[in-house]
Amino acid sequence: MTLLGKLLKNRRGRDSHSAWNRPNLQGPELLIVTSERFGEGEEISLEHAGKRVGGNNLSPDLTWSPPPPETTELLLVVEDLDVPTSKPAVHCLALIDPSRLDSPNHLPPGALSAKEPAAGVRILRSTISRGYHGPEPIKGHGPHRYTFQVFAFSGEMSDTSDTAKLHRAGPRALLSSLTAPVIARGRLTGSYER
Repeated sequence: MTLLGKLLKNRRGRDSHSAWNRPNLQGPELLIVTSERFGEGEEISLEHAGKRVGGNNLSPDLTWSPPPPETTELLLVVEDLDVPTSKPAVHCLALIDPSRLDSPNHLPPGALSAKEPAAGVRILRSTISRGYHGPEPIKGHGPHRYTFQVFAFSGEMSDTSDTAKLHRAGPRALLSSLTAPVIARGRLTGSYER
């Protein structure tokens, strides 16, 4: 597997295809996203990595500064920007109702579990499946950047009020369909290497 990683060393996803750079997800960078588990640009611990690499697949805690009062919903997108494909891999996609969180502007460790998400969290489809999927980069491919992006919306997120359709949609289709204005956003980037 190390050989494959070395062969693909120069092949990386394009940041231009990340959720952060989508035209419909542009907005003021007012949110400061932090975690007690890692700082900006720091290594994500094995505990938060995928099971295939010996981790626990436990989503890290996340905290963000208070969004504007008119925020109706938050969207959390976790992406591997360096996967050797043309587009980043979505490792988690979740809708968050800030009024239903146990603690304002905070998700505890494990809150993004597909089986038992935290109060106020609705897990959507990611590239892999539902729920948080920790880092599992190809061995020898070099460091991968994982971005935890929080978008605050005002109003209906999509032209469709069909929540079942939102839950069935793949991550790229869902991200493209969002039409509500992004009134604040922020991100935290960690790294992982095998």
